[in-house]
Amino acid sequence: MSENTKEELLTEIEKLMAYGKEEPTINPSLLKYLDLNALTEIRDKLKERSATLKEEDKEWLQQFRKED
Repeated sequence: MSENTKEELLTEIEKLMAYGKEEPTINPSLLKYLDLNALTEIRDKLKERSATLKEEDKEWLQQFRKED
């Protein structure tokens, strides 16, 4: 995996936080004060959560699928 810059991590975290259905647990303006390790960990947790949300969305959409 390539080394991410702090700016890249902040941008990715911001996008992942926007995808979620719940309010973020950390104020986005505070993220810029965290180090790269902390930001990487936050990003990875948000990716896990977004994968779960995508699966929930698929399940929800299945109810509208027409039966053949």
